Amino acid sequence: MLLGLRTAKYAAKDLAAAKSWYTKVLGFGPYFDQPFYVGFEVGGYELGIVPDDEPGDSGIAYWGVKNANEAFERLLSMGARENEPIQDVGEGIRIGSVRDPYGNVFGVIENPHFKGGK
Repeated sequence: MLLGLRTAKYAAKDLAAAKSWYTKVLGFGPYFDQPFYVGFEVGGYELGIVPDDEPGDSGIAYWGVKNANEAFERLLSMGARENEPIQDVGEGIRIGSVRDPYGNVFGVIENPHFKGGK
């Protein structure tokens, strides 16, 4: 079912400050920079930052899957609870997340453009 880790997503109250900080930490700027999402490619994987006035979770790791709906339903059938329903985020990319039985957020991502880590 799992194809490997794709994206780690973090929230920040001040997206511009977070973008600046991660640019310094990584030593390079984002490849995608919009008011709703800032994405950095890090060694063939993605670090994403989203604006959120009350960041609750420290981040979400998204695990690559061939079919987001099937993976999501399988996780729910195994005792997970819906956290973020599957949604199309553009260009054929679909994401969603569940909370495992222990409360951890577990994300799935169907991304036909992703070619794997470098």
